[in-house]
Amino acid sequence: MTDVKDFFIASNTVRNAPDYDSNVLSTLIHTVEAFARITYQSVYLIDYYKQEFLYVSDNPLFLCGHTAKEVKELGYSFYLGHVPEEEQKMLVELNNSGFKFFDTFDDVDKYQCSMSYHFHLTSGAKSKLINHQLTPILLTDEGKIWIAMCVVSLSSHKTVGHVEFHKNGFCNYWKYYFESHRWKECEGVSLKEEEIEVLRLSAAGLTMTEIADKICRSLDTIKFYKRHAFEKLGVANITEAISRATLNKLF
Repeated sequence: MTDVKDFFIASNTVRNAPDYDSNVLSTLIHTVEAFARITYQSVYLIDYYKQEFLYVSDNPLFLCGHTAKEVKELGYSFYLGHVPEEEQKMLVELNNSGFKFFDTFDDVDKYQCSMSYHFHLTSGAKSKLINHQLTPILLTDEGKIWIAMCVVSLSSHKTVGHVEFHKNGFCNYWKYYFESHRWKECEGVSLKEEEIEVLRLSAAGLTMTEIADKICRSLDTIKFYKRHAFEKLGVANITEAISRATLNKLF
């Protein structure tokens, strides 16, 4: 059975106490609170020195019936209570491999990196597949990730896993393969401007007919752009396409 201590390894354990400047942390939390107010996603902060949650937004998507305060107090125990046991093992492996991979980058680049993966959250008999993204917010003087921000949204996939590591400004990305327990660099996706525009307008809620009218193209042309965008992104529907385009910073 997974234990909380399983989530903490040499790569993500901060041994030297960082500077807990109250003004810096207060500004950080207020900034994340402001972001949480204007997004549909759940947001929380992890403190890797104290090995606890620093902040949890009140978006119910992540809370599994708890209050934000309760989840904050639970910390990593929250995962043990609301993630299926077989997926807890997956999270422990990702935690291990992901932080070792973070350590291959220099401190400046670490701030540009993020990891995305998918797992279930359960609450009683209810279960939902979520996308979980993690990115560093503050590093220690030794280059360890001290504070990380996590963003949670409903998954566009149907299965768990789909682990990707992205570096902002770098076209390619890395995928994690559980069979080999290795990261593999993959070629980044490139879309034409017209394909991006169709996805962008779809994300804004426009129908195919409305998009055709807006950009002065025929409906068949819009369908052509959409089909090619789906093929390049390797997705089957518009929700997956928007999610993948966003993750690859194509918008």
